[in-house]
Amino acid sequence: MKVRTRFAPSPTGYLHIGGARTALFSWLYARKMGGDFILRIEDTDLERSTQASVDAILHAMDWLGLNYDEGPFYQTQRFDRYKQVVQQLLDSGHAYYCYCSKEELDAMREAQMARKEKPRYDGRWRDSQETPPAGVAPVVRFKNPLEGVVEIDDQARGKIVISNTELDDLIIARSDGVPTYNLSVVVDDMDMGITHVIRGDDHINNTPRQINIMRALGHQIPVFAHVPMILGPDGQRLSKRHGAVNVMQYRDEGYTPEALLNYLVRLGWSHGDQEIFSRQEMIEFFELSGINRAPSSINPDKLVWLNQHYLKTLPVAVIAEQLQWQLAHQQLDTRTGPSLEAVILAQRERVKNLAELVASSRYFYEAIKDYDPQAVQKQFKPETAVYLKAVHAALVDVANWDAESIHQAIQQACEALGVKLGKVGPALRVAVTGSASSPSLEITLGLIGRERSLERIQAAIDYIEKMPIKA
Repeated sequence: MKVRTRFAPSPTGYLHIGGARTALFSWLYARKMGGDFILRIEDTDLERSTQASVDAILHAMDWLGLNYDEGPFYQTQRFDRYKQVVQQLLDSGHAYYCYCSKEELDAMREAQMARKEKPRYDGRWRDSQETPPAGVAPVVRFKNPLEGVVEIDDQARGKIVISNTELDDLIIARSDGVPTYNLSVVVDDMDMGITHVIRGDDHINNTPRQINIMRALGHQIPVFAHVPMILGPDGQRLSKRHGAVNVMQYRDEGYTPEALLNYLVRLGWSHGDQEIFSRQEMIEFFELSGINRAPSSINPDKLVWLNQHYLKTLPVAVIAEQLQWQLAHQQLDTRTGPSLEAVILAQRERVKNLAELVASSRYFYEAIKDYDPQAVQKQFKPETAVYLKAVHAALVDVANWDAESIHQAIQQACEALGVKLGKVGPALRVAVTGSASSPSLEITLGLIGRERSLERIQAAIDYIEKMPIKA
């Protein structure tokens, strides 16, 4: 039997990290088993589903590199099929029409709660011989078994046993004919040949109902694995107050997809003590039995650490490609100046994310508009102009503009001045970058280029000489 998994988000918002982790686990298991991964958009909530949300989900899946073998399939395009199955259940005696009004249902629940009973539909139309009331559009309810249990051999949580007496006759088609979630999911999983359903544990209450519907339709039950929820660092249910929830917000903040995937795979799954996994290792090592039963808490510091790891180790060409969104977003044109790859090599061990890499590399491509005030106060002294003039003169004579030659020229200027590099270097860095932070001076000047470097040193000299003399 070929393994077939699916990810089935509802397009009522963006793809959040809990959904992304579910997609990842489903994708990994399909890839490990040589199976198929299907994307299905569950858009039957017509009031809340939007095309913008669909686009956001597809974009996030693409950014994460979770490629799907089939889909995306849309439930709104399958209404005829759902109605066919509802009729099949009616014809076989596994479903019936219910004519209860909203007022009747409300009164039923209030009476049950007054008796301290669990609020539920009491099945009054299940085997009713009454004449249906005129002018009432009925819903269709599934005739749930009254005896026995549903056993779920959950691959993540172990055996789950639920008595059928705990389940009422759920609605499978609304009065307007629109199918409900539990019916459409069952039909989709049947028609698409889904063998393994990996999803959040918030669906556990739905699973026994869906299994009973599958049995009524004579379908083989898939393997289930319910993944525990993700909590915030404070142990509370994850929400916007904990920071980024939308997957694409992580891209916007400068995280690499490799770091986010590695972070997500360790939220609720483990392989020994290993923390860093390549995509191929995730596929090779992933097992449903490795999913933790307890909820996992996010750790923002760990994601930062992972992101720094990938910035240091990913091929430069990959980082350059991932930088394109940040370059466009921050409006930095890198067509004139050093190669982007060279700047990445110089900067990638110094930054935490791609957004920071772009922001801290602007001086390689654009003129310095302002000096950092704190750096000026600390480094630009009257004698600094003398130091910079000596460095300027030494650099003018450099034949080959490479790191070694630049280093030697700066060193020679310091020796001629009779001062150590610590007296000259920080001011020189402010002069050519506008700030107190950059890669080594020889690499920084080498990337900025001879002409730009000399122009900036001279501009700094002029700036210092125009500074008011403090009493």
